[in-house]
Amino acid sequence: MARPRQFDEAVALDAAVRCFWARGYEATSVRELAAGMGMTGASLYNAFGDKRALYRRALDHYLDASVRDRIARLEGSLPPREAIAAFLHEVLERSLSDRRRRGCLLVNSALEVGPHDPGFRRVVAHELTQIEAFFLRCVEAARASGALHSDQTSEDLARLLLGVLLGLRVLARTRPRRELLEGLLRPALAMLGPAPSARRH
Repeated sequence: MARPRQFDEAVALDAAVRCFWARGYEATSVRELAAGMGMTGASLYNAFGDKRALYRRALDHYLDASVRDRIARLEGSLPPREAIAAFLHEVLERSLSDRRRRGCLLVNSALEVGPHDPGFRRVVAHELTQIEAFFLRCVEAARASGALHSDQTSEDLARLLLGVLLGLRVLARTRPRRELLEGLLRPALAMLGPAPSARRH
């Protein structure tokens, strides 16, 4: 009979996310990971496999608590245009409040790991496709409800919003100024039509 694991997996993955997020994949050693997670190196390997496997688990854990949670929460509770706006503004506020300028772990993975690791490139591409699909569902729903009138196709608007999101995350790491980031969002959201409060006036 296998012995139960003597650690909280979610807590350990939280610690792994913090380590990778602070230093990146290549610069984070297994020794640093084990210390940060409160485990021995052998226990880490037994529980999660090698560093690459742990990074994959940590990224998945990060996405569950951030991007995936945000999509499910906003898409299920707000009208489509407002869901898009709330998604982007939440990311803006998180970016501005991140004093260590760590950025987004998914975007960091795309820039650091993706170019050199075909397996991770596919993982990142899949996750970015899921975000684009969220934008597309919202745009199409807004168009169907009559809240959106645009000559641009729904697909192109979704791609634009994905590009704005990625640009916001990258800019915030080097120029985390509210006026800059809000200036990036305003014209993109304007293409989706006025906010409900503006339409009532």
